[in-house]
Amino acid sequence: MSYIEVIIESIILLLCPLALYLLYTIYKKNLSCDEKDLGFEIAIISSLYFVLRYGTCCYNDYPIILFDIPLLICYYKRKMSLAFFISLILIIYETLFLGINPLFLALEYSSYLIVYSLFTKKKLKPINVVNYFIIIKSFMLSLEVFWFISPERSYSSNLFYIFTIIITLYFVTNIIISIFAKGEKIVELHNDLQNIEKEKDLRRSLFKVTHEIKNPIAVCKGYLDMIDINDKKKVRKYIPIIKDEITRTLVLMDDFLDYTKIKIEKEDMDLIMLLEDLEDYLEDLFKKNGIKAEFNIPDEDIYIEADYNRLKQVFINLLKNAIEAKDSSKKENIIKISLESDNEFMKIIIEDNGVGMDKDTLNNVSEMFFTTKRRGSGLGVSLSKEIIEQHNGTIVYNSVKGEGTRVIVTLPKEINMA
Repeated sequence: MSYIEVIIESIILLLCPLALYLLYTIYKKNLSCDEKDLGFEIAIISSLYFVLRYGTCCYNDYPIILFDIPLLICYYKRKMSLAFFISLILIIYETLFLGINPLFLALEYSSYLIVYSLFTKKKLKPINVVNYFIIIKSFMLSLEVFWFISPERSYSSNLFYIFTIIITLYFVTNIIISIFAKGEKIVELHNDLQNIEKEKDLRRSLFKVTHEIKNPIAVCKGYLDMIDINDKKKVRKYIPIIKDEITRTLVLMDDFLDYTKIKIEKEDMDLIMLLEDLEDYLEDLFKKNGIKAEFNIPDEDIYIEADYNRLKQVFINLLKNAIEAKDSSKKENIIKISLESDNEFMKIIIEDNGVGMDKDTLNNVSEMFFTTKRRGSGLGVSLSKEIIEQHNGTIVYNSVKGEGTRVIVTLPKEINMA
């Protein structure tokens, strides 16, 4: 085995445990400090063990001294207890297997500790401290070679050996430190990305809160504008509607304050009652906007298992969008609400003859934050879709520019018609 092959073998044995440690920390991402410290200690000790136990120790009677690299990594990572422990192991090993005087070794490794203490007080970068260690190692290795390891060898052979070991120590140590730095940078970037995602989720929730609270407030404002305190009939009609909208707003706020996904509380509910409720308290708003609303719904009760308030929230949003899509150039603006059913599903169909949507708008209509409105948040449709999907249903848009839009909400009919 050539000298280069021996060095490469030692480097591989050194790097394997450290590489596994880095991969583990990158994969786990959110390790606690204690877990990281324990993992680092295991990796360093394993690295030292492998290079001492399985590495080719000598080449032409010259020891391949790369076992100081784990010690330098410990100083770089400021692990003083581990550095002291490894120093003791190396003193014992070099005394027993390389025949170096233990007092000389104690002086060498003590000098590393002293230099580390001095330079850390001056707040030097860890990489600079490591470079100073390599300078000290160069001097100490020269003495070890000429006094203990191979005093009988020629001057040129010893110098070549010293030069090779020091260059290898310098480059391998800096490569390992660079790998550590990049691994830590990856973990740091991942944590930053997680924080950004959390911020995006928070903003998304705030947008949803703003959008969905705005709808009931707009309904309340509309009725308050139309209410006449002297007209007791309208007061009796509008006040319960305003109360319902305020209650719905409070339900929305409770959900979003929890910063969780929308909660669906299913119960047996009458779908016809929901649509009649919508027809009743949206009637005056339709009239105010010049919309002719046609609720083509059967007289019989239709029960499904769903969340009444959530479905009401969806249909208010859909009908509000239909109102805002009216085409002022047309003589009559119509919104039709109808039902279709089969053995398994109920379809609630909302059709308007408004301005309609082109293909690009239709393709993006369900995308979060996509909007064609001047002051829209682009969240109403995506939120409605989320609610319907949590009911195991679907919401589909069909539209033609200049002709109108057809929205089909499909819900599972888990309870048959009564």
